[in-house]
Amino acid sequence: MISLNEPYTISFRITWQNIVSDLRRYRVTDKRSYPALLIMCPGLIAGIYYRVGHWLWYPGEVNPKLLYILRPFYMIGRRFIEIYSGVWLSPQARIGRGLYIGHFGSIFVDASIIGENCNLSQEVTLGFAGRGDRGGLPTLGDRVFLGAGAKVIGQITLGNDVAVGANAVVTQNLPDRAVAVGSPAKVISLKGSFDFVLYQDMENDPARLKSLEELTQESSSKKVYDSELVKGYLGNDA
Repeated sequence: MISLNEPYTISFRITWQNIVSDLRRYRVTDKRSYPALLIMCPGLIAGIYYRVGHWLWYPGEVNPKLLYILRPFYMIGRRFIEIYSGVWLSPQARIGRGLYIGHFGSIFVDASIIGENCNLSQEVTLGFAGRGDRGGLPTLGDRVFLGAGAKVIGQITLGNDVAVGANAVVTQNLPDRAVAVGSPAKVISLKGSFDFVLYQDMENDPARLKSLEELTQESSSKKVYDSELVKGYLGNDA
């Protein structure tokens, strides 16, 4: 698992590749030209600006004097991006390629860790919670879907292919392929986010295919709804 305390840098080449991956995700569901997407999708603009800021915070071999010049301009421009898009993405967050922000507004992402090909809907919050050693920020796996108004707070981990419903409040770890709803969030199934997270060539993604295979095996043995894991997350209502 990635740690925010580990030494870390990112090259401009990787930054550019991540931006291209983000753009391609939008084209899966929106066939407009790239210039049109840049105009009509404020979440995309916020994501691109985050990528640039992230590179400025964790550059490789870059002249420090150049960073001292660029960072103040970035911070000023960031305020305009926040007003335009309604999205606040910490440049210290580590977000994998293929980020998709589907709608305008009220999105707050602190210095969290987010995997590849994740979806953030409007009014989503990923933030700090807890005291002392228990305080921290969430970590999201790959292909995670967060519905409108979802809140994921504290030093918790969401596995791969997790789907969190609208207005859910998540304060505990969620296993791979969990579908969680409510406040506080409860797991209602292990069917995953496969119907919500779409990206190019996903049919040939080995990690996604493996997760789907595991889901099929669980479904055939009726573990999706009857497993002790789900019952544990649902509590006495299971």
